[in-house]
Amino acid sequence: MIKSMLAAVALATAGPAMAAESIRGVTDTEIVIGTYTDLSGVTAMWGVNNSNSWRMVFDQVNAAGGINGRKIKYIIEDNQYQVPRSVQAANKLINRDGVFIMVANGGTPMNNAVMPDQLAKGVANVFPLTSARSMYEPLHHLKFGLGSSYYDQVRSGLKFFVEKRGKKQVCAMAQDTDFGRDITDGVKDQLKAENMTLAGETLHKPTDTDFSASVARMRDANCDLLVLGTIVRDAVQIISAVHKTGWKVDMMGQAASYDDVVAQVPGGTTEGFYSMTPMLFATEGAESPDVKAFADAYHKEYGKDPNFAAQIGFTGAQVVVQALKNAGRELTPDNFVSGMESIKDYHDIFGSPAITFSPTKHQGSNQSFLCVVRDGHWQSAEAQPLGY
Repeated sequence: MIKSMLAAVALATAGPAMAAESIRGVTDTEIVIGTYTDLSGVTAMWGVNNSNSWRMVFDQVNAAGGINGRKIKYIIEDNQYQVPRSVQAANKLINRDGVFIMVANGGTPMNNAVMPDQLAKGVANVFPLTSARSMYEPLHHLKFGLGSSYYDQVRSGLKFFVEKRGKKQVCAMAQDTDFGRDITDGVKDQLKAENMTLAGETLHKPTDTDFSASVARMRDANCDLLVLGTIVRDAVQIISAVHKTGWKVDMMGQAASYDDVVAQVPGGTTEGFYSMTPMLFATEGAESPDVKAFADAYHKEYGKDPNFAAQIGFTGAQVVVQALKNAGRELTPDNFVSGMESIKDYHDIFGSPAITFSPTKHQGSNQSFLCVVRDGHWQSAEAQPLGY
């Protein structure tokens, strides 16, 4: 009898800790969060800077005492923007490291390849470093996207150029990947809504470097707008190929090409290039004290100024921290999801569209801004965000 009573007391005393230990990636003192992203491949300028901001925010949270009594252990794996490496990295994070959630995973095809097994094991996929619709559609309680999708961005921008700028011969040059197809889907669907058809299309591998023939085909098709389903390197290479021919044609990208590397190409090659973006790059020449503080902290930590990907990472990390706080001390996957779904009209320090989630909406915002390169810098081409 006495032994039974002692056992019951011991169980009651150990209850919270034992419960915490039973949740993947959560102990009484720690939350394990993982990321696979490009640290050394063709999109490293996105993966490195984005994950830097996530780590910086988590380090700041830990220095302040953590979240509900727990510190964050953050583990990053390099996927080199390759699907096989992503699968390998995800297996390590999920099965060996036992992460609670995964954040900022890099690449559309990489996330699409990993997510089925990841979600089946109850590991949420939060704010991946891609704006593909598949990051939040179809609705799944463990999938969350931060801002407007590539599809949203392209449709909004194309609607503007057709209806406000009178474009009639629209062509698309995109990667032959899940990422690229999300963009060409947006182009074709918006053209259908405008009672128009695609005048020309080319597809390329992410590693392709010679676009002279593809550009010649688009010029022969008499395109008056090129929509680019490109990231940074291939965007610059296509714009450069167009520039070398002397062809004067408007070109529009999306968030993956909205990068200071694109804007600052020597010789003004990318001058006049447009991109749609879910949020504005606000750190360059910032006047806001909060934005200045972020930029200063990032530079102090990493020895360089933050780029747009770093800004996205900062906002994403802040939202996840808020969701973890909302979840409370009894941290479970369901409580984390509830914590995310309780975020309403969240405003970041960069002036981005309000971020809102609900049980039926796991995309934070679907609004997009149109920006253009002027004098080596991104500038807003339209004051208000666009829709379709």
